[in-house]
Amino acid sequence: MKKQRVSNAFIAASWIALGAGMIGFIIGLARAEMQLNEKGYYFTILLYGLFAVVSLQKAVRDRLENIPVTDIYYGICWFATLSSIVLLAIGLWNATILPSEKGFYAFAFLLAIFGAIAVQKNTRDNMLQE
Repeated sequence: MKKQRVSNAFIAASWIALGAGMIGFIIGLARAEMQLNEKGYYFTILLYGLFAVVSLQKAVRDRLENIPVTDIYYGICWFATLSSIVLLAIGLWNATILPSEKGFYAFAFLLAIFGAIAVQKNTRDNMLQE
């Protein structure tokens, strides 16, 4: 049985979610009145989180398709994903910014990592169809 290709609408929605989350987060950082090292911290957490969730999605999918993934790599993927979220939460908890700004960064981050997972899934699904 041949699997159906991912719809163009879902591909577009996934890319829009990734772009909106990343661009919103980065524009928020650029406009924020915080020190450069603090901006760097949040930017690094964004990149770390994006890489972690893409790697985790691949590892989970590989295991579902019986492609070997070592337990240590699988564990590191989960640790990296959870630690990026925890590090963002700790940073925002201790930040001297408005609660509305904290919420903005949290939701932009979550939107970006959701988008990254969806884009990775779509890319993999469509590669299997070719």
